[in-house]
Amino acid sequence: MKNLFDVSGKVALVTGGSRGIGLMITRGFVENGVKCYVSSRKAEVCDAVAEELSKIGECLSLPMDLSTVKGCQALAEQIGEREAKLDILVNNAGASWGAPIDEFPEKGWDKVMDINLKSPFFLTQKLVGLLRAAASDVGPSSVINIASIHGYNNNSIETYSYAASKAGMMMLTRHMARNLAKDNILVNAIAPGPFESQMMEWTLENFGDRIRESNPRRRIGVPEDMAGAAIFLSSKASDYIVGETIKVDGGIVNCG
Repeated sequence: MKNLFDVSGKVALVTGGSRGIGLMITRGFVENGVKCYVSSRKAEVCDAVAEELSKIGECLSLPMDLSTVKGCQALAEQIGEREAKLDILVNNAGASWGAPIDEFPEKGWDKVMDINLKSPFFLTQKLVGLLRAAASDVGPSSVINIASIHGYNNNSIETYSYAASKAGMMMLTRHMARNLAKDNILVNAIAPGPFESQMMEWTLENFGDRIRESNPRRRIGVPEDMAGAAIFLSSKASDYIVGETIKVDGGIVNCG
């Protein structure tokens, strides 16, 4: 039963890994001995994060716009040029869009669906060979999709495409998991609740006190909460967990 949560020596790719939840996961991996590739659309931010985290471990920058299949293919090729296998893929890159239903634009729907749902599928598809190369009966590889509690809960904020994409991500996780488990690739998801991030900045500024009061844990999520869930799903401790979505929300969905 020793070393159940040991992830040292593994190779990971975290998309959207230069800020927010992606950065929490990236830092957690690097601090625990994972060689981590971090990708985001803004090269200068991605480079700065990799430089900073390289002071404590292995972190490399691979900037890429993942809003298209072409971008997913290009990132997969860059990983393939550098690594013979990939132990962990975290599909975290995401976007949101809010507007009243009478004004909600097509571009707000398409942008969010492309980044939040289409790209995770096609990036996983392009990297499945490297994930298979890392996988075995005693050491599966891991795909972690980042969903959201907004895929469970309905709320008054008019982010129609975001909520739909995150609910879709949970079903996509189950469907991919069913078909990849035979290759020893375990696909699971994390559904975060409120964490301090750029995407949540406006919400926390305007409703932060109310969110804290209504949360069974009476607080906003901290980096250790998110890193812990990702490390668990990347380690031996989760080898029998397939197609699951773990809510990391302080109990909002189950107890709220």
